[in-house]
Amino acid sequence: MNPKAEAQDSRFDLVKWLVVVLLVAVGVVGNQYYSAQPILYRVLALLVIAALAAYVALQTGKGKAFFVLAKEARVEIRKVVWPTRQETTQTTLIVVAVVLVMALLLWGLDSLLGWLVSLIVG
Repeated sequence: MNPKAEAQDSRFDLVKWLVVVLLVAVGVVGNQYYSAQPILYRVLALLVIAALAAYVALQTGKGKAFFVLAKEARVEIRKVVWPTRQETTQTTLIVVAVVLVMALLLWGLDSLLGWLVSLIVG
C-alpha cells in the first residue's frame, strides 16, 4: 500500500474510534437516563449499541488485525489435544495430594520452629 493511502486510513481510523467512543458514551448515558424503563428494553438497546460499536471498531486497522488474531486463535485451539476425563481426575488428585503433604510438612516445620523459639525466649 502506498503511504498516502495508509495516512488516509489512519485518519479515518481516528474518526471511527471516536464514533465507537461516542456509541459507548450514548449507551452509558442512555442507560442511566432511561433507568425507569424495564431492564429488558435497556439491555436490548445496549446490545444493539454494542453491536454497532463492535462493527465500527472492526472496520479500523487494529480491529481487522484483532479479528484475524481471533480467527487464528480459534484454529490453534482446534489443534490442542485435550486431556481425557480420567487424566484430568488423576492429575487433580495428584495435585491435591501434593498440596496436603506440603501443608503438613510446613505445619510441622512451623510448629517445630515455634517450639524451639519458645524454648530459647523462655
